Amino acid sequence: MSGYYAFLKKELLESIRTYKLLILIAVFFIFGMLSPLTAKLMPDLLSSFLPEGITLTVAEPTALDAWMQFFKNTSQMGLILTVILFSGILGTELTRGTLINMLTKGLSRHAVILSKLTAMILLWTVSYMTAFVVTWGYTAYLFPNDVPPHLELSVFCLWLFGTFLMTLFLFAATLVKSSYGALILTGAVSALLAMVNIAPLAQKYNPLILALNNTALLTNAIQPSEMYSALTVASICFPLLIAGAAVTFKKRLL
Repeated sequence: MSGYYAFLKKELLESIRTYKLLILIAVFFIFGMLSPLTAKLMPDLLSSFLPEGITLTVAEPTALDAWMQFFKNTSQMGLILTVILFSGILGTELTRGTLINMLTKGLSRHAVILSKLTAMILLWTVSYMTAFVVTWGYTAYLFPNDVPPHLELSVFCLWLFGTFLMTLFLFAATLVKSSYGALILTGAVSALLAMVNIAPLAQKYNPLILALNNTALLTNAIQPSEMYSALTVASICFPLLIAGAAVTFKKRLL
């Protein structure tokens, strides 16, 4: 375990020195700030772009609009940016030879996988919670006493999907040599999940709905019980992907 903690410390320090942590926190902070502001100002923005003499009736913005923007920004641009920043988490060190030197000095391959995954999840969690806290604060200020239902579950579902995606990406990185290959493989699996989501019978088991049905939860279009199967599948996939990454990396020729 000493190797795990030492390598985890190295990963976290590297994320600070390479500005990954700073970039993620800054971007997610902006997402968190823009979500309620966009919801509040959207009616005025739409009116300003209309030709003179034309009026458009827009419903009064609510906290729901702010949280809809939050989930849209985070599930799309936020997750994509996070995965891209982590694209070289394994391949770059193998290419430079720095990881090989540490492995030959006694660092276990399992410790490498677990420490890298822990660092990825920690950075994702800190960034995501930054966006959530900022959105919550601005929304509470702009739309006081207006909290949509099932907000906590919606926030947790998207966090869990992000964690699932980080684990999937690390597993993909152990299967291919290049960073681009890991990105392509992760994108291909995500596309496959999107295709599976077309089948009504498979939807409730698809981890992808954890990032797609957040707004539906907030509007009571679906009930929390309809997310439980996907939560279970994602929770089961998590240790399986970790084990797969550890086994694959152990057998990989460096």
